[in-house]
Amino acid sequence: MDLHERISVNPKVCHGEPCIKGTRIMVTNILAAIAEGLPMSEILQDFPGITTEDVLACVAFANDVVKEKAWYPSAESETVMAG
Repeated sequence: MDLHERISVNPKVCHGEPCIKGTRIMVTNILAAIAEGLPMSEILQDFPGITTEDVLACVAFANDVVKEKAWYPSAESETVMAG
């Protein structure tokens, strides 16, 4: 299975937020765990039923969003992402 096929967006699931297919585990939850520095083993333990490939699919999804420049401010804007 292609990593991209592991992510689904369904308006009837988690208000349309991207999730790991067949679950209600949002991509943002997995990315937050990675950002906190949790090791893969702990992420898999904290989110039963997902696989290493599911976690990698979340990262690939985020990479695609950034590549599409979905979050970049417009040239006129001076918005800075809070962190």
